[in-house]
Amino acid sequence: MTFEVIPAVDMRNGKCVQLVQGIPGSEMISIDDPVAVAKDWIAQGAKTLHLIDLDGAIDGNRRNATIIEKIVKECKPLGVKIQVGGGIRSFENAAVLLEMGVDRVILSTAAINNPRLVRELADAYGSKHINVALDSKNGKISIEGWKKQSEFTAIEMGIRFQELGAGSILFTNIDTEGLLQGVNTAPTEELARSVSIPVIASGGVTGLDDLIALKKTGAKAVVVGSALYTGKFTLPEAINIISEDL
Repeated sequence: MTFEVIPAVDMRNGKCVQLVQGIPGSEMISIDDPVAVAKDWIAQGAKTLHLIDLDGAIDGNRRNATIIEKIVKECKPLGVKIQVGGGIRSFENAAVLLEMGVDRVILSTAAINNPRLVRELADAYGSKHINVALDSKNGKISIEGWKKQSEFTAIEMGIRFQELGAGSILFTNIDTEGLLQGVNTAPTEELARSVSIPVIASGGVTGLDDLIALKKTGAKAVVVGSALYTGKFTLPEAINIISEDL
């Protein structure tokens, strides 16, 4: 995996939104047609889409499942990869998505609460299709839509999930997420050095310089939401800057 910029399509109540630090009601962006948004990112050069059901992440009710299915059905033939997260709390939830054609399922709360689920899914579908999201706040992993905090660090859980068969890790720094105040690269770099599977970074990207800084951490990709939706830079600009040799 070369370093890649992955646009986020976060959904809540059927709309494409961007929340500040994942807090419901903090929408800075709200767009009525997530399917059209997904297709627009592909038209701009996206090779992977990052789809999150925020309702599923926050309360476990995957209200946007039908929209996600439509995006997969209409966008997969366009040659794009799709990773999906938010409210995937069981083997059955993940299996439906993978058999639908999703390339990677993103497990968060379910993986922390039931680590064996990662092994079961990796054995059934292959490690490359299983991603574990480690969302860090004040150095500890948060779960259940960032409403609760565990006692584990990202490095501890990254190593454990690698051993259990996860094929990649999505690391979000909640301390910078959605604030458009820049990235803190240290936690991402520490995690990338501690595991051998790909780390996908997320949280705080504000400008093109942040993309360059994250590429230097050893991460293999970055998910970008608010910066793209608020016009801090365009996806083609991002793809161009990260394609240059550092």
